[in-house]
Amino acid sequence: MAVMKQRGATLIEILVTIVIVAFGLLGLAGLQMKMQMSETEAYQRSQAIMLLNDMASRIATNRINSASYVSTTTYGTGATCSSISTSTQAGRDLQEWCYALEGAGATLGTAKAGAMINGKGCITSTSGGDILVTVVWQGLTPISAPPSSVTCGATNYDFGTSCVNELCRRFLTTVVKIGTLT
Repeated sequence: MAVMKQRGATLIEILVTIVIVAFGLLGLAGLQMKMQMSETEAYQRSQAIMLLNDMASRIATNRINSASYVSTTTYGTGATCSSISTSTQAGRDLQEWCYALEGAGATLGTAKAGAMINGKGCITSTSGGDILVTVVWQGLTPISAPPSSVTCGATNYDFGTSCVNELCRRFLTTVVKIGTLT
């Protein structure tokens, strides 16, 4: 029986290896993109928590005038922060919070970049006399819509084909209880 020599087998092995490595690198690139989006979402949530706690602390500190914080106004992106009266402590707090929601704490050139994407905030009163502070912002990917009871920023976050029906609106809410001191 004659011995036949194999020719080109090494070349095929190299091509198969290159294809496997290419798919692995594509998978790593996709994973990197997901991690970047998750990191951005986490950053936005941490900014929202800080802004939510900031206003809750301001209201609790100025509890005698806590009713002055309650409004139908939506603060932050799209609001005219400079038009808020600063003649009272509550007014100054609301104006500073409005600018913070816009991202005025950090700038990139002339753009405000220190907060969430399209950050907004609302302060309302509950039926029990407590104060409800809400912060909303634009998420990067659709998840689930907030409950219908969260009206702050409603219908302002339907962008693109995947962000419809409020699926990209993120929110945080806290209740500030104002005790009666006698």
